[in-house]
Amino acid sequence: MKEKEKFMKEAVNAALKGMNTNEGGPFGCVIVKDGKIIGRGNNKVTSTNDPTAHAEVTAIRDACKKLGSFQLEGCEIYTSCEPCPMCLGAIYWARPDKVFYGSTQQDAANIGFDDEFIYKEIPLPYSERSIPFEQLGHKIALEPFIAWTKKEDKKEY
Repeated sequence: MKEKEKFMKEAVNAALKGMNTNEGGPFGCVIVKDGKIIGRGNNKVTSTNDPTAHAEVTAIRDACKKLGSFQLEGCEIYTSCEPCPMCLGAIYWARPDKVFYGSTQQDAANIGFDDEFIYKEIPLPYSERSIPFEQLGHKIALEPFIAWTKKEDKKEY
């Protein structure tokens, strides 16, 4: 367990570093493979004006670039806080072996980072969401999907 706690401390250090240099909020993440850190990230939302630049996403991008792969097989993610819905989706797409988190959703909500509203939006009908969704151009939008099914040199994922 000592080694796992060491990696969590690295995620916490990434959070503190990013926060103290005004890159973004108090969140950090490291990705480990074979006992070595291969990806690091901290929240950079405000410094990059990128709402997707959460710690987990920046760490996933870093690790995948180093691995030369879009998947994190054989990897563990250590994140200073339980992932938000967006990061959770990114984690599932990256397919690591396991995720360790420090603080909880409630801990984050207690300091102003509350994602509960997103969880409540997901099951709502599109017309009842706070940001309405409306389908448009279905036939046109199917064109790339049809082309994908016929593409012989596609890389499956």
